[in-house]
Amino acid sequence: MTFWLVTLLAMLAILSPVLMLRPSRRDQRLGVLRQHARQVGVGVKIAKSPLHDPPGGLISYRWRYSQAHPGPVFVLVRNSHASSALKPFDGAWRWRIEPLRPLSREAAAALETLVALLPDDALVLESERGALTLWWGESFDVEKFDQCNEAMAALRDTLASTTAVKGLSDRLP
Repeated sequence: MTFWLVTLLAMLAILSPVLMLRPSRRDQRLGVLRQHARQVGVGVKIAKSPLHDPPGGLISYRWRYSQAHPGPVFVLVRNSHASSALKPFDGAWRWRIEPLRPLSREAAAALETLVALLPDDALVLESERGALTLWWGESFDVEKFDQCNEAMAALRDTLASTTAVKGLSDRLP
């Protein structure tokens, strides 16, 4: 009897660390979300955010511009993490860096549509020449992410096409 009891306790001692290493439900959800994002062509990266004092857990999701049509440079920050001295974009966002050229009507409409879809944990929307980047806490599930992905891709494509047209018109005599 004592042999079986000692064997059972030894097995429990061996298995308990393994059970503690299992991912939580949140970790599983984030793994599925990140894998889905990568499958649809969105880059997922854990990096330093452009915020001065960012909350923990901000992840960047990147929608790349084509090399032939780079995007404009701008940074939008949610009001809760922005200075009141920054110029407002809408009721919930402020420009940290405004685009050098004003956005076209189509691009401004696509941007307004996108920021209305973003969750409360989306804190920064950044456009650089190479990518459109969203810094957020990954609160969406896959279905809601797909809606956001469509809006982000539409904005990226609109920004790239209007930047290409403006760049071409700047070179024409």
